[in-house]
Amino acid sequence: MRDTFVKTLVQLAKEDKNIELVTGDLGFGVLKPFWEQCPDQFTNAGIAEQNMTGVAAGMALIGKNVFTYSIGNFPTLRCIEQIRNDCAYHNANVKVVCIGGGFVYGSLGMSHQATEDLAMLRALPNIVVLAPADLVEAEECTRVLAKYKGTAYLRLGRGGEKRIHEKIENFQIGKAIKVCDGEKVAIFSTGAIFEEVTAAKKMLNEKGINPIIYTFPTVKPIDKETIEKIANGVDLIVTCEEHNIIAGFGSAVAEVMAEMKNKKAILLRVGLNDEYSIRVGNQKYLRTQYGIDAKSIAEKIIEAI
Repeated sequence: MRDTFVKTLVQLAKEDKNIELVTGDLGFGVLKPFWEQCPDQFTNAGIAEQNMTGVAAGMALIGKNVFTYSIGNFPTLRCIEQIRNDCAYHNANVKVVCIGGGFVYGSLGMSHQATEDLAMLRALPNIVVLAPADLVEAEECTRVLAKYKGTAYLRLGRGGEKRIHEKIENFQIGKAIKVCDGEKVAIFSTGAIFEEVTAAKKMLNEKGINPIIYTFPTVKPIDKETIEKIANGVDLIVTCEEHNIIAGFGSAVAEVMAEMKNKKAILLRVGLNDEYSIRVGNQKYLRTQYGIDAKSIAEKIIEAI
């Protein structure tokens, strides 16, 4: 996803000289094409993410369209006050980009595991929160954010994510994307955990279960219309996220369902059960350890049914 993001941003920056990219002293192997082709639109703020965000806010308030870039929790939780006070409060045109959402940097320990970021950013007014599931969604999210006026958060994977969509027609902030039709069960997911959902679908199909599947590249504003429609037509909605189940994507879906006057479906949230990871390992290993891998997702759905 990160290569797709940078490639797309280079194209956009060549067309719009107001686009700026600010990094917290990392990503040079990935960002090299940007600073080589758009050197006057690139700033290295150093290992000082709070200052990076303040600088981005200042740039935005004089007319620039600024993307900040760092890994894991560094561009988000480390500088949540600057995002809140300097960016969102002023509706500043700052797009906070996290590379490595969830367990991508799992081998570096919990300090690098971004598992509360969606909740933190979703709670702040005036912020759009996006988490694409594949390379096509990542490109579309980058393009739409370059046109969006205001503060936003873009949560990306790292690299090697599979391509789900051939193309997406009329991509919009706040709209879920149907991947396949099904019956009785619907699976909603956000972010790169979708690769586990696709593997879980195959396991479920072998058991005679054929779920409807949607990806939600937008966590905020949530697609209320789709949630309400599906909640009235299936028995079970399952949300999947590489994130704490408290206040994240599953909670956003639960909030919509809780306010429905009538609904058919019950809700099952699959994510981290309100805990920090005390284990260290790669992303696949940690997904298995914390029950958000394909096998665990399929088993939880079968049990719920």
